[in-house]
Amino acid sequence: MPPSRMPGEGEYEVTMWDLTELLPTEDEAVIAERLGSLSDSVGAFEAHRGELGEEIDPALFLEMLREYEHIVESMQVLLSYGSLRFAADTQSPVALTMRNRIQHELTGLGNRILFFSLWWKGLGDAGAERLLPEGEDNADYRHFLTDLRRFAPYTLDERSEQIINLKDADGISALLTVYSMLTSRLEFYLKVDGKRRKLTRDGLIKYARSPRPELREAAYRELYRVYIREAPVLAQIYANRVRDWYAENLEVRGFQSPIAVRNLANDVAGEAVEILLEVTRKNVSLFQRYFQLKAGWLGMEKLRRYDIYAPLKKTVNEVPYAQAVRTVLTTFHDFDPRLAELAERVFSENHIDSEIRKGKQGGAFCATVLPAQTPWLLLNYTGEVRDVATLAHELGHAIHSILAEHHSILTQHPSLPLAETSSVFGEMLLTDRLLAQESDPLLRRELLVNALDDVYATVMRQAYFVLFEMDAHQAIL
Repeated sequence: MPPSRMPGEGEYEVTMWDLTELLPTEDEAVIAERLGSLSDSVGAFEAHRGELGEEIDPALFLEMLREYEHIVESMQVLLSYGSLRFAADTQSPVALTMRNRIQHELTGLGNRILFFSLWWKGLGDAGAERLLPEGEDNADYRHFLTDLRRFAPYTLDERSEQIINLKDADGISALLTVYSMLTSRLEFYLKVDGKRRKLTRDGLIKYARSPRPELREAAYRELYRVYIREAPVLAQIYANRVRDWYAENLEVRGFQSPIAVRNLANDVAGEAVEILLEVTRKNVSLFQRYFQLKAGWLGMEKLRRYDIYAPLKKTVNEVPYAQAVRTVLTTFHDFDPRLAELAERVFSENHIDSEIRKGKQGGAFCATVLPAQTPWLLLNYTGEVRDVATLAHELGHAIHSILAEHHSILTQHPSLPLAETSSVFGEMLLTDRLLAQESDPLLRRELLVNALDDVYATVMRQAYFVLFEMDAHQAIL
């Protein structure tokens, strides 16, 4: 199907997303019907518990797996609706109540079907091999089942797993919800051109890339002022998150280190992560050299903390949202028309929330719900050049998900390292296009500086976040 609008055609406006594809209305009768239908499916699935055994017929096992897949799909829709509704307005009592109710109900239903995955993880290798579905049509099921067994050494008995799920729903997950509510309601004040402005965090950080040094410093200092005020509460949330992680994963499940939990989930060998971090440490001088060059271009002896993302140009024009969308879609189209066609689905189906609002979750993300559905994107578009790259980044995620729509919900979601490949590729396409269109050496240098700033944020800064987390776990425990 051709896109409803080709790149450069029509208008794109900053909007809120439409979630009615997930839940047409928040009417109590509709929600109760969804939960009731899901409970019936879970009840029917529970009836299979007694049929699980070493001699179970492979055809029956495959049918159970398909029932399990259907239940997961139904759960995913409700969970995603609750999460996206809350992300759009973390201060809404209705959104919070809805999200909490859905999570509470689905935690209980999830505990009732837990026996299936636990039985599979505990099955002997020979028995598991006998039941692995054959044929191309069942490749997703085979991959899902094989991958699931990687977690067997760290899996507990059914009752313990159920208790952990209940504990998480009303414990650490609730605490992280408090964190989102707290940080999303923060207000920041900044004097710009003689006028005192009230800003969200995303609106404030826009000025961290201002060409005016004093404005960059003021933005950072205001960020610190507000967060320092909340430091005691935020520190408690963080410390308890670390302790909860340690207690469950190291003391109870038997992981060797806090990071080993994440490495297993990402399907990356711990040795590979260690090598990456070590190489990053050894090559920090490359970015130090770059920042020294940048300081010279800015006419400074040394960059301050406030100057890391400073632009070289004396003035920075805001990029209208419609122009940003057209630029990204045209970039994708020139690489391959299919990419633009897939990305445009996000806009034509109104699956993007791009406006700045108090209470809205900060940052940006792409949420894949079901393989058959176009992903939903959250942005906080402020008009800076960096936001155009963020749009390309998140649309890269969306394209990746859509291209995987032929897979099962059990296998569609990629591990984090793989997921970030497509999104960073989207940013690289954008940079290559802008460089190809520009012949002025100074403007080309500006584009390369923007790209290097992003590389620093994507590679070096993220690696040092990991190093910080490792040290924080040691310090708190």
